[in-house]
Amino acid sequence: MKSYKLITALFLMFLSANLFAQENKISKEEWQADMNRLTSEKASLTSEASSLKTDIAKLKSTDNSLKVPDCMNELYLLLGVTKQDVNNFEMQFSALSNKIDSRTPEKADQQAELNALKKNKISALPEYFDKVHNQLQRKLDAWNEESIVKDYSVLKGDCLWNISKKPIIYANPFAWPIIYKANRDKIKNPDLIYPKQDFRIPNLTEIEKSKYEKIRRNYKPAPPTQSQDSKSGQSEKK
Repeated sequence: MKSYKLITALFLMFLSANLFAQENKISKEEWQADMNRLTSEKASLTSEASSLKTDIAKLKSTDNSLKVPDCMNELYLLLGVTKQDVNNFEMQFSALSNKIDSRTPEKADQQAELNALKKNKISALPEYFDKVHNQLQRKLDAWNEESIVKDYSVLKGDCLWNISKKPIIYANPFAWPIIYKANRDKIKNPDLIYPKQDFRIPNLTEIEKSKYEKIRRNYKPAPPTQSQDSKSGQSEKK
């Protein structure tokens, strides 16, 4: 195809030269000089086209002789698995990753699934090794569980402060917001709770324990007001 284009270009060059000579009435010597120049360019271009054809033929020959090894198939053979096994592993990995991202309970169940993936020899493949043995484990380790461990039925005279203070709950009255947040569907006003309401009591995370314990330690009751001191004094006189 390139050679046809080359011949066409040369023909147009000769035609242009003849037309130019006729229109401008150049001398015979000038016309001959142009013809010699164009003939030389034709020979050079013809040689270049021939060289390009030779190079193309060599490249085609080299391409046909090359056999690129299928590295992944070799890895599958070494591990004794099939492409379908790898596809199944991919689906298990994706499902577990989604569970961890959405904090689907229970954390212990997700750890068990992850351990099973780690034991699967497919996890040794380059595309999975870091994801399974490092990335997913880090995400699971960062999962702060807030699983519900107990229920509490409100008694007469209870308030969130006193419930949180109970040893069987948090033993810290300042942690009452945790109960409030976990039961917003039942508590419209944290100052108003009613007997026989059933509340969910979440575990405190380590961060929450540290936070509310620090608040408890730093808490200093406000000193009594002057009116309270006056009333106390009057009561004592009586």
